[in-house]
Amino acid sequence: MAHYVIGDVQGCYDELSLLCKKIRFNPNKDRLIFAGDLINRGPKSKEVLDFCLKYKHSIKSVLGNHDFYLLYLIEHKKKNKPLNNILNAKNINKIHKWLKNCPLVLRIKIKQTKETFWITHAGIPFIWSLDKARELSDEIKVVMKKDSYNVLENMWGDKPILWKDDLKGYKRYRTIINYLTRMRYLDKRGALKLRKKDLKQENNHIPWFKQTHPNLKDKENIIFGHWAALEGKTKLDNIIGLDTGCVWGNKLTAIRLEDKKLFQIKNK
Repeated sequence: MAHYVIGDVQGCYDELSLLCKKIRFNPNKDRLIFAGDLINRGPKSKEVLDFCLKYKHSIKSVLGNHDFYLLYLIEHKKKNKPLNNILNAKNINKIHKWLKNCPLVLRIKIKQTKETFWITHAGIPFIWSLDKARELSDEIKVVMKKDSYNVLENMWGDKPILWKDDLKGYKRYRTIINYLTRMRYLDKRGALKLRKKDLKQENNHIPWFKQTHPNLKDKENIIFGHWAALEGKTKLDNIIGLDTGCVWGNKLTAIRLEDKKLFQIKNK
């Protein structure tokens, strides 16, 4: 059995199909894990979700910001032209249920190498331990079961920019979601710099992974997507970016966790 993590698909179903052929994905024995942003922007978002449902016993995903947006559209009965084929689908209830059960953080341990991989859409900030990030992911999963309509309605916004343990209610949930699905840059305190997306270096704008990687123990790794401008290049062995901008005309990337081998398909 092999474990493969795939970066942001964003509706690029044709490339996903080719990538699955390239890695010889066998749903009876292999496992696929998506790093979030399964849908939006690309031409075949519904096909991507149908693929996930078809092989749901072999597939897991963390939620990305675009996936949260779809959940918002579904629960608030909103329309969005590029996603209306999903919103009007006969299996919309199954799609909704599957997405809603996806976490923000996944932990996978590979027995052969004794390496641990923490998978999340945007990354894990240095102000949280890995276990803390998973606890907060679990907190969001629990509250989404109880109060998803209001959580989704109140998740919009960039503030608070800095995590505090005593944050409460929807401000707390919004901040957790922002760190785990929208983060790119942090300042030295660990405050989010959500408006900055380019790669130009500026004072007090530090890529999150440059601050996080010293905290990782031996054989601990973080895998993330979200940041297409990086083209997957963090220059670190233990923090691996998988968003290589397929929807922007570049590549769709997978990594096999057993040996960290990369597989790529160019956008058609």
